[in-house]
Amino acid sequence: MEKRSLGKTGIRVSEVAFGGVEIGMPYGIGVSGREHMLPENEAVRLLHAAIDGGINFFDTARLYGNSEEIMGRAFQDRRGEVVLATKCRHVHGADGVLPPYNELKEIVEASLQESLQALQTDYVDVFMLHQASAAILASEDIARIFTQLKQRGLCRATGISTYHVEETEAAVQSGVWDVVQLPFNLMDQRQEACFDKAEAAGTGIVVRSVLLKGVLSGRGEGLHPALKEVEAHVQRYGTLAGELPLAEFAVKFALSFSKVAAVLIGIDKPEYLNATLHTANGRYLSDELLAAARALAFPDPEFLDLPAWDRNGWLR
Repeated sequence: MEKRSLGKTGIRVSEVAFGGVEIGMPYGIGVSGREHMLPENEAVRLLHAAIDGGINFFDTARLYGNSEEIMGRAFQDRRGEVVLATKCRHVHGADGVLPPYNELKEIVEASLQESLQALQTDYVDVFMLHQASAAILASEDIARIFTQLKQRGLCRATGISTYHVEETEAAVQSGVWDVVQLPFNLMDQRQEACFDKAEAAGTGIVVRSVLLKGVLSGRGEGLHPALKEVEAHVQRYGTLAGELPLAEFAVKFALSFSKVAAVLIGIDKPEYLNATLHTANGRYLSDELLAAARALAFPDPEFLDLPAWDRNGWLR
């Protein structure tokens, strides 16, 4: 698998980042309990197989169940082969307000120390915040804390996860965040508006939700009635994809953008890993096919709100 530069960090990452949420907790369409998850020993073998297949970029978080602990077991003797990204616990108080500096610093540093212990390492390559809020993006305290962690060598780069274009633009303009993880896929292409600005600033782009939580895959049929327009639109990609499975076409679409450093894919089965390795082969969409796919974005991207779908019970 080819490697791409993660912005100006000096880190080279595989085109696919292994999303670790599914090995740590029940997640996604049709996964309601641990009975649907890999046993821990098999998850470790899956992570080893990913390295052997050319993936070096692994994404996890303090809040992803026991994902960090599983990765710690898998990578304890292979730390030099992997790029680890993990995310801090949520930092907002119960009232949605950021705590004062000393309390905020304690939350962030405690979360990182827990991650380091679980991952069995003394540093992470990318230390991230889960979600950019207006308060976080405007906070000099947050910027100071994360910058100091990088200066101390506890992380090589800082990152933040965004949902909206204006959040990504603010994160890039701030100069604080080395990496931005953002949603981008066939259906919701709004974040492409930030790609040029991120490249100019040296900010690494990691794309998530490339399969829209399984909707842009074989699991995107028989959805909740509230998603009937989404399901109908997904079927329109079949003509473009041709003989390619929809999931493969969706991944190749995102990887066709050179400004994207890596595409984050949740992998929890050997067959999903094998399919991903087959897809990320350096051969992506032609200019003509890419233009056609860009023209077929979902007409109401605001509706593509996965957390809201989950809250409404539409993904169960």
